[in-house]
Amino acid sequence: MSELQKKHPEVGTCVELFAGGGGLAMGVHNAGFRPLLVNEYAPRAVETLQTNPTPGGGKWPVIPGDVRLIDEEFDALKGQVDILAGGPPCQPFSLGGVAKGTEDERNMFPQMFRAIRQMRPKAVICENVQGLLRPSFRSYFTYILNELRLPFVQREPDATWEEHNEVLEKILANDSVPASERYEVKATRVNAADFGVPQIRQRVIIVAFRADLDVNWDEFEPQPAFSDESLIHSMREGGEYWKGRHPGVDPAARARTIANLPELNYDSPGVKEKLTRKPWRTLRDAIAGIDENEGRPLPPLKLVEVAEKLEVSGFVEHRGWPGARIYKGHTPNLLDRPAKTVKAGVHGVPGGESVMQLDDVTFDGTGFRYMTVRETARVMTFPDRWKLAGPRGEMMRQLGNAVPVKLAETFANAVSAALNSVGALDKPGEKR
Repeated sequence: MSELQKKHPEVGTCVELFAGGGGLAMGVHNAGFRPLLVNEYAPRAVETLQTNPTPGGGKWPVIPGDVRLIDEEFDALKGQVDILAGGPPCQPFSLGGVAKGTEDERNMFPQMFRAIRQMRPKAVICENVQGLLRPSFRSYFTYILNELRLPFVQREPDATWEEHNEVLEKILANDSVPASERYEVKATRVNAADFGVPQIRQRVIIVAFRADLDVNWDEFEPQPAFSDESLIHSMREGGEYWKGRHPGVDPAARARTIANLPELNYDSPGVKEKLTRKPWRTLRDAIAGIDENEGRPLPPLKLVEVAEKLEVSGFVEHRGWPGARIYKGHTPNLLDRPAKTVKAGVHGVPGGESVMQLDDVTFDGTGFRYMTVRETARVMTFPDRWKLAGPRGEMMRQLGNAVPVKLAETFANAVSAALNSVGALDKPGEKR
């Protein structure tokens, strides 16, 4: 049985904000946390959440609409929430957008802090783009972490964020706030590929624990379990990647892949440790089926299916799409590498990031085609049973905005282990 097929006993509760297409919500649920409230603004994403059952077979408790209008529902959940999870809209900080940052009305971090004040969760998981770490946003990122440390110290209506940050830093220096009104915070830069996602996806994950729980950060250990070095080694030395995982690959395609592999310096610092990890998963792995989709390979598309936008029988939205092209700055995904970052919006849908190079270099005279929605969903580690609402562009937008399910589950499991280490999940009536 694959990892994501395992049934997890219920260990706690969660609330999900900015749920999008459901990747973070599903990952946290898979880790054993029952959703009490799920919020999303985009109508098609709301439809997706309302259409699909939870992994346990229930309905997602969706409250659609603007998070800024949710108030009484948050108050009603005070003291009942173990994990508050969310990925505030990343466009203000994204390298692919206009990067207005704090001036952008889509900046929803203040709503995360308000939700914390009203619900007092034991832990917080917040995912966002690595653009937050850019030099131009570094000061504001520090402010985000400080406000998460002291969410109950509210900003004055006429104060700038810089002025409020000065207040927060003075309070933190004095260490005068009770532990029950502080959070211990850690930000981790991650590449989703290091955690078993068949995609290069650089992100920042912020985790916070309420200080009065006395969580030992040593118990929070979402360690990377996969590496590029291990993938390269398995392709070249002994060929385990080909023999054990993809024995039917065309010899010419395999030779092209191997010829383009970088050399490994086995004496370089860190290489030996990385070779003990599992190989990075590739786009070919995702298409063949991993985790909950294991044993269900997606059939290759025929030219007619691409030209006429036909869906392959038995696989929802494994549908051809014509017109793929590549150009400078938009090169195709390679089958034997993790996919490039799945993006939302005009910068990636459609574009080079949603094009794949095929083994058959004669296909349609080009050797490449658009990835299907289902292939893209697999790259985001969604199970095939998860159906996305709307036309193709809306489906791809939801996937580009999502958190990969496997990455979300990895961090939710790590949070669960840390909370369990201090008994915070064993006695729901205590330390709330």
